[in-house]
Amino acid sequence: PDYVFEEDYDLPPLESIQQYVKENKHLPEVPSAKEMEEKGIDLGEMNMLLLKKVEELTLHTIRQEEENKKMKEEKASLQGGLEGRLEELTLHLIEQNSEIKNLKKEIQTLKSVNDEN
Repeated sequence: PDYVFEEDYDLPPLESIQQYVKENKHLPEVPSAKEMEEKGIDLGEMNMLLLKKVEELTLHTIRQEEENKKMKEEKASLQGGLEGRLEELTLHLIEQNSEIKNLKKEIQTLKSVNDEN
């Protein structure tokens, strides 16, 4: 059923499907095994229903792939920002270390001058 691919199709969220399956032990809109045994099935109707479910799964997969791609891009962006910040902090620490060494030398020099006096 191509209507599943229309923009206004209300694709059921996976969470609601999960809850339904947990409670009913079969997919929404699909008759239970017991119902099929008791009433039988119309193969044409069942094929259309199964096709609808396949198409819904395809849409869910596409959405998950899009979400996955966005998350990967966001992760890469955050990593790039963190790496840049880490580089800045590393340079700052190197500068501070150099200043500390210079101050130590100045202290030693002052101590030497003071000892001579």
